[in-house]
Amino acid sequence: MKRLLCLIMGIGLWSGAFCAADCRQVLTDSLRALLADRRAEVGVAAVLDDGSAFTYGNDRRYPMLSVFKFHLALAVLHRLDSLRQPLTLPLDVSAADLRPHTWSPLRERYPGGGVRLSVAELLRYSVAQSDNNACDRLLRYVGGPRAVDAYVRRLGIESFAIRRTEDDMHRRPACCVDNWTTPLAAARLLERFCRDTLFADPAYADFLCEVMCATVTGADKLRAGLPAGVRLGHKTGSSDRDTRGMKLADNDIGFVRLPDGRWLFLAVFVTRSYESDATNAALIADVVRLVMKAIDN
Repeated sequence: MKRLLCLIMGIGLWSGAFCAADCRQVLTDSLRALLADRRAEVGVAAVLDDGSAFTYGNDRRYPMLSVFKFHLALAVLHRLDSLRQPLTLPLDVSAADLRPHTWSPLRERYPGGGVRLSVAELLRYSVAQSDNNACDRLLRYVGGPRAVDAYVRRLGIESFAIRRTEDDMHRRPACCVDNWTTPLAAARLLERFCRDTLFADPAYADFLCEVMCATVTGADKLRAGLPAGVRLGHKTGSSDRDTRGMKLADNDIGFVRLPDGRWLFLAVFVTRSYESDATNAALIADVVRLVMKAIDN
């Protein structure tokens, strides 16, 4: 599947709609109208498989929250590939790894810890289910947040930073802003993953594609804005609210294969929102609908 994906993308099926100034302006105006009365900041990036891109609000830093688990997954697979280790490599998960009071289906499944789980299993928990404890166990495997940051920078991606674990952000919510990105940096990373051969063994990329397509979080975000019949692989991220009711982040990034074979890389970030969770999700879906309308015209 991964090899076929790259071959299709190499053909360059996009018409280059985002290269047209009038298309960009119409989309920008539509987004401004959509967001005019919303109490939130929204950033958007859409990259076509000819490399052309559209951005909105890309001059800000957006807290990633669990979106950075995609970056982590790439670093984990790179380490496996470099060391020629299989996805079945077992890692010990202790009771101390299963911190309470954080989102963790892993902890619910193994409340006492003391188990050995494969890297593949931990990646499924971390990416598809956005498990915070699985994320931090994998961070320990790769050498911590700065090791992930360094790997992604070696891929040529800038305008982002990864400095904190999930536990850091849980214990000190102010730390959540330390893992940030611009929308375009996130979309370009998706593009690098899908277009380029990042790993010597293609099984690693195939696996991550499968896991991202099986993501269970955020059905009301990117997915809700896409037409039926498209293939979406994505990673969501969201925060709690502060005492004023402000939500620091509601995010979704993903790669999309449309029914006609075209490919699109999307990143939509909602930050500092006083809107409801449902409204934040609806905004993301509405942004996607506007992008789809623009590229279909």
